[in-house]
Amino acid sequence: MLFWLGCAAFALTILISVSLHELGHMITGKRFGMKVTKYFVGFGPTIFSFHRGETEYGLKLIPLGGFCKIVGMTPQDDDVAPEDQHRAMWRFPVWKRTVVMAAGSITHFMLALIGAWAMAWAIGLPNMDLPRTGAEERAAPAQIRVADCLRTSLSDPTATTATDCKVGVGSAAAGPASAAGLKTGDVITKVGATPVANYGQLTDAIRAATPGPTVFEYTRAGQPAQATVNLIPAERRPIDDPSGPISTVAVAGISWTTDLPAVVHYNALSAIPASGEYNWFLVENSMRAMARIPEKIPALWNSITGDERDPDTPISVIGASRIGGEALEKGVPEVFWGVFISLNVFIGLFNLLPLLPVDGGHIAIAWFEALRSRLYRVLRRPDPGRVDYYKLMPLTYAVILIGGAFTLLTATADIINPITIFP
Repeated sequence: MLFWLGCAAFALTILISVSLHELGHMITGKRFGMKVTKYFVGFGPTIFSFHRGETEYGLKLIPLGGFCKIVGMTPQDDDVAPEDQHRAMWRFPVWKRTVVMAAGSITHFMLALIGAWAMAWAIGLPNMDLPRTGAEERAAPAQIRVADCLRTSLSDPTATTATDCKVGVGSAAAGPASAAGLKTGDVITKVGATPVANYGQLTDAIRAATPGPTVFEYTRAGQPAQATVNLIPAERRPIDDPSGPISTVAVAGISWTTDLPAVVHYNALSAIPASGEYNWFLVENSMRAMARIPEKIPALWNSITGDERDPDTPISVIGASRIGGEALEKGVPEVFWGVFISLNVFIGLFNLLPLLPVDGGHIAIAWFEALRSRLYRVLRRPDPGRVDYYKLMPLTYAVILIGGAFTLLTATADIINPITIFP
């Protein structure tokens, strides 16, 4: 029950944030003197509406977003009354149109900042000093976590996790490092004759070694020591390519760990710069994620047709709501709010892409018109006027078609083979 309540709660937070996005457009448009005739939450048939001044406010049946209608967004709009021509949006200076169109994304960024500040103060933020990528983890000190049991065959589905691993069952084997007396928290400094300066060098040295007794030098509580680890052969994929070919290498039954806390707590004042740093981290990673979307499409399709779902693949609102539901069910609200903050950053950036029909497309056209007009004045040529949006319709329809197909693909994957953060 708590899971479904969490899903509904997360979906509601998304609906509220999208509604505030449209509110940002409406408020800035009205402030500049543009005419806003409609502001609705949802789509489809109208449940109720009312008028305040020149604007109709209301709620529609399908809670999948919202919209506001600003008169004359493009010169081709043919529903502008003669008395409203001077208030048509396209007639306003380019900087005002930019502010209005960017207000939706700015609203998402503000929600993310406020959410991160509240999270930092109430329950803490993820420790930004921890490695966030495989490359960062490999560059970290070679501090290890020791496994009592490990999997030696990637094709054997039995005994694959720490909770169900039993030596002698399927491909399960006793952890060599654990058997040799190494403990979680030890820092490895040498494998055989190979010095180790970080975790990447440690894994490389182990995989390059020959299975059998190998001397490990390490420090524990600052004191140097050594142990003989009986490395065993196991099937593994390349460290830098989790989907690469399987080969047999030497393993010790260790992984990376750290003494740094996973969460850092702040007071109301220190939470301000921390929330900014956290959101900038999300901006950088969201931009990388958007750049990788095309290469993730095959993995999404494969997850629908039976493959294991890659946790690094994009998710839809359905998937985000499921994760939010899991977070509340398991009693980890920080995951709920973390996903909400990340989603707002992503939506804010996505809406600034210079493509129609998203807000960034309208901003790009406005500045293109302004720069083109300035260039023509310098060249002493007649102003070519406004961009004809009708000529851009094929490109707009293509973006809508691709975006719709991608949304359908992610939603289907989230229903058939959802990402779960709590196995």
